[in-house]
Amino acid sequence: MTTKASQNRVVFLDLLRAFAVLNMVQGHTIDILLGSQFRDLNNPIFLLWFSNRGLTAPIFMFSAGTTFMYLFRLQKVSFGENPRVIRGIKRALSLIGLGYLLRYPTPTLIYFKNVTAAQWDVFFVVDVLQLIGFGLLYILLLAYIAEKMKVSDYFVFIAGVLIIIFLYPISEGITWTNYFHKALAGYFSSGTHSNFPLFPWLSYLAAGSFLGSYLAKNPTVFRTTKFSFRLLGAGAALLFLALVGNFVEVAINGESKFWTISPNLVFYRLGLVISFTSLITLIALKINTIPKVLILLGRNTLLIYVVHLIILYGSPWNPGIILLYDRSLNPYLTIFAAFIMIGLMVLMVYAIHKFNLRNKTLVT
Repeated sequence: MTTKASQNRVVFLDLLRAFAVLNMVQGHTIDILLGSQFRDLNNPIFLLWFSNRGLTAPIFMFSAGTTFMYLFRLQKVSFGENPRVIRGIKRALSLIGLGYLLRYPTPTLIYFKNVTAAQWDVFFVVDVLQLIGFGLLYILLLAYIAEKMKVSDYFVFIAGVLIIIFLYPISEGITWTNYFHKALAGYFSSGTHSNFPLFPWLSYLAAGSFLGSYLAKNPTVFRTTKFSFRLLGAGAALLFLALVGNFVEVAINGESKFWTISPNLVFYRLGLVISFTSLITLIALKINTIPKVLILLGRNTLLIYVVHLIILYGSPWNPGIILLYDRSLNPYLTIFAAFIMIGLMVLMVYAIHKFNLRNKTLVT
């Protein structure tokens, strides 16, 4: 059940990706099943779970960006010769296509006569797979710019993060459907009910790419406590920046938009994600072995994401649990169901490993 942590393996990334994917599974399961009468933010347990859910996607995207750029920069060749350029583009396009397939408006593939306007609206929603797909393309673009301009990765990636963050409130303030079709407008703001528009969500992938590049250029740094505390310091600095920024925003505008369209919210979440990552790196320093299940979960994030969504939400070709038990269970049954879903995902990845099927991650 365990395997020695390879000298070349970034153990904390395995732990981070495993946590991200399992946290995502339980979050979706509980969100679908827990009865509305139990969703009380005054309840400290629900408030803790709700707050944790807000960090699931940022952690997921941050770890995806870190992993992709780490593997990319391990190839000590120019951008044009790097085999991960083509692999990254192919993976990006496949993620975008799969994201739309999961929301396809008709089970017949080519017959659209009975598709309603509401079904088309659901199809055009930008979800996490499209976001990560475009995120990989964005990261590749930043890496290309860094090489062509002969400047540091770090400078370009930080600039890439800041551009997305500070364009966020501007983009959200524009009615993009006045200029583009809903299929395109959904990438620029949540106004068309997109779950993950490019602004601000690309910033988490770009921030992860900064860390991935640093790890590739400093291959043993993650085995030191100094690295963990540097991460903690960076996370704390971002949290401080978010709080100061909110104070300045209130002083200037007379109100806070922290929980809506403020860049300070992005800095806050990013600070929490990096601080959490520092904790994971400290845990990784204390272990000599890592359970194989965690490696398998990290290798199969894409499959886990797709399968658990199909089970919970359904697809054009099957009904989902949401049709039968949408927000109708008590907390005990909901938690039990979440453990069952996690167990099913673990069994699935073990079956894949046992029969030597090809592993699939979101970014490798």
